[in-house]
Amino acid sequence: MKKLSWLIVPLLLALAPVSLLADELPGTRAPSETIAETSGAGGDLDAFEDEFFSEDEQALEVFDPIEPFNRGMFWFNDKLYFYLFKPVAKGFRIVPEPARISVSNLFSNIATPARFANCLLQLKFKDAGTELGRLLINSTVGIAGLFDPAASWGLEKKDEDLGQTFGRYAIGAGPYLVLPVFGPTNLRDGVGRIGDYYLDPIPYFLRPMESLAVKAVDRENELSLDKDTYEGIVKHEIDPYLFVRDAYAQHRAAKIEK
Repeated sequence: MKKLSWLIVPLLLALAPVSLLADELPGTRAPSETIAETSGAGGDLDAFEDEFFSEDEQALEVFDPIEPFNRGMFWFNDKLYFYLFKPVAKGFRIVPEPARISVSNLFSNIATPARFANCLLQLKFKDAGTELGRLLINSTVGIAGLFDPAASWGLEKKDEDLGQTFGRYAIGAGPYLVLPVFGPTNLRDGVGRIGDYYLDPIPYFLRPMESLAVKAVDRENELSLDKDTYEGIVKHEIDPYLFVRDAYAQHRAAKIEK
């Protein structure tokens, strides 16, 4: 059973849920992340659209062969977001925001090995050095990663993952998928996240289910820092499903091109 859990848990964590601050839905990351901090649903949505859907860029054509299924899962996740994940995240807001940002910084610092390895795999040696420098500085001066002095010293985090690495080597995205609970992804990125799971130190120090619980806390903490970006999408977009799908594809393509 223990061996089986080591297979199941990475599959559960492979796809970051839209309801738990989907990693690749732009505009829904915590202030410490590479995506800009949001400050309100309405105004943020305009900036969000300008950044990822500028007029001089052609929208990517997303391969979505099972759209009816994906729309059903999108509806399910939407209800889960509003009735479970967001209320829990609002409960986290009892904790002062600076403390929650420090928790986000801590998890980001712990995840450095995955980013470092993917920088190396993409032959981005300067970025790999930046990640190593960040780890050393933030783990010492930043008190075990609770603070991010490295960023103020010009060492910005390099947000690289195995899905991007696959993309850099011309592996196609594959079909777009929306899974229950785990939200938007594609075949390439889903497989990549399974690999990233094994580059994360947490599973090697905790039991599989404990690791899953810690990751859930991380996601809810990040969601508590979000300024209701998803609510703005649902409120302002005629078809939120298409918006999220196209935003995901556009954002992933942009990250691979960096």
